[in-house]
Amino acid sequence: MSTGIKRRFFPLQLVNWVFGTVVLLIGALNIFLVHVIPGLVFLLLSLVYFPPVNTLLRNRFGFSIPLLVKIILGIAIVWFTLGVSDLGDMID
Repeated sequence: MSTGIKRRFFPLQLVNWVFGTVVLLIGALNIFLVHVIPGLVFLLLSLVYFPPVNTLLRNRFGFSIPLLVKIILGIAIVWFTLGVSDLGDMID
């Protein structure tokens, strides 16, 4: 991979790392403050955003999760966390 292409995708990878970490923290908070099952779901969903998992999926299974799916999933995660779940009620 050339340096120009790597620089162009660096901000996207940074966003993936940050959002993956946020979802991971939401999962951990759900485990300790709300219930174990939604917390485990959030922990599993956080794996979608980490670039090494995306590389593993592409190398091992021949596909990766498209950016549009990650964006829609991210909106659903934020909506569910702040609007519907008990964790959102604890924040208010």
